[in-house]
Amino acid sequence: LGLYRTASLEVFRSTGYRAAFERQTPWSIANLDRMRDPIRRVCAVRAVTGFGSGSHIAVLPLEVATDAAALAERAVEAGRRLAGQPGFVQSFLLQPDVALSTPLPRERSEGRVLQPMLVIETSGADAARAARATAAAALDADPASGWLLALGWKLHAGELA
Repeated sequence: LGLYRTASLEVFRSTGYRAAFERQTPWSIANLDRMRDPIRRVCAVRAVTGFGSGSHIAVLPLEVATDAAALAERAVEAGRRLAGQPGFVQSFLLQPDVALSTPLPRERSEGRVLQPMLVIETSGADAARAARATAAAALDADPASGWLLALGWKLHAGELA
């Protein structure tokens, strides 16, 4: 899983980004070829609760909502519930931008659905499991559909200088 956070979605409309995305380097192509079932989503970040970086995350795919604002409000409420749990660091809702979420070269186009996702960062694996269950109950989602991952590293823009 690779999550890239930008100042705004406008970055994905820039000439520089489009050029880099459309002309992949040999390194990028080699790494994309190693991925199983790759998906690419460009999303707005909404309903942020908490702050900081966790060592584990739960990613919970949600049903596509006809009312994005209502889903964001439900995610805020889920974040409030999660904030009271041991090991919670932060949660945020990723809402895909249809126009910007063009597929990766090897991504399946058949049946492609741009689902919103709730991302929950925690301090450990047990906390991520518990947070996934809490969020799934709050958002009427299947906890088994969510991913549990240990974070390898997190790089911030200030560290690139």
